[in-house]
Amino acid sequence: MDKVFKALADPTRRYLLDRLHENNGQSLGELCESLAMSRQSATQHLGLLEAANLVSTVRRGREKLHYLNPVPLHEIQERWIDKFERPRLRALSALKERAEAAMSTKPEFVYTTYIHATPEKVWDALTDADATAAYWGHSNVSDWQVGSSWEHVRIDGSGVADVVGTVVESDPPKRLVTTWAGPDEERPDGPSKVTFDIKALGDVVRLTVTHENLRDEAEKRLAAGGWSTVLSNLKTYLETGSPLPVDLWGRG
Repeated sequence: MDKVFKALADPTRRYLLDRLHENNGQSLGELCESLAMSRQSATQHLGLLEAANLVSTVRRGREKLHYLNPVPLHEIQERWIDKFERPRLRALSALKERAEAAMSTKPEFVYTTYIHATPEKVWDALTDADATAAYWGHSNVSDWQVGSSWEHVRIDGSGVADVVGTVVESDPPKRLVTTWAGPDEERPDGPSKVTFDIKALGDVVRLTVTHENLRDEAEKRLAAGGWSTVLSNLKTYLETGSPLPVDLWGRG
């Protein structure tokens, strides 16, 4: 949290976050257009925001795109706002607006969190049916081979899958890509796609979740609230061995 508050204390860095709030997924050149400073200085500010986990980057060809990452803001909300009983939905709504991408050709959401775990443990937590049942409230069921189907199955014994899809890429324990849609959902533009990128950084793992091809504003709102909660609970589960109390995150 110290890095987050230090990053937010600088007006230039707050301005950069505002720019990403207005139009997420910008290159360095785009962000520099309205800054009265050199590219080198802007890069240093962006580096501090990335170190604080407030900005995530994704490579698209030769370009490096910058995205506002809502996960630290969600963690601030959980640590300081919830204890004073302020409405959680107000914070999640703010996270949604900061996470949306303005262009459909870019990832709509990019979330990054840092977890004290190994890549293998993070991979297992994402793909093991019992583990996902514990912190997600659904079991992710598949053999996780490319081309195989996967299901997000309720844990009430009904066997109902609320999300289904296909495994597009599977490179354990580094990268997993799946399609994502309701079982009977009609999507003219095809299902959305979720990418999990797992990278070891010493004794910490950086997990980046990219959710693309979201359909409309309502779906973007659901994704914003859902991923923030899931990632926070995943981090708690891996670092402590137990998920957050159910009344803090529900069963979704």
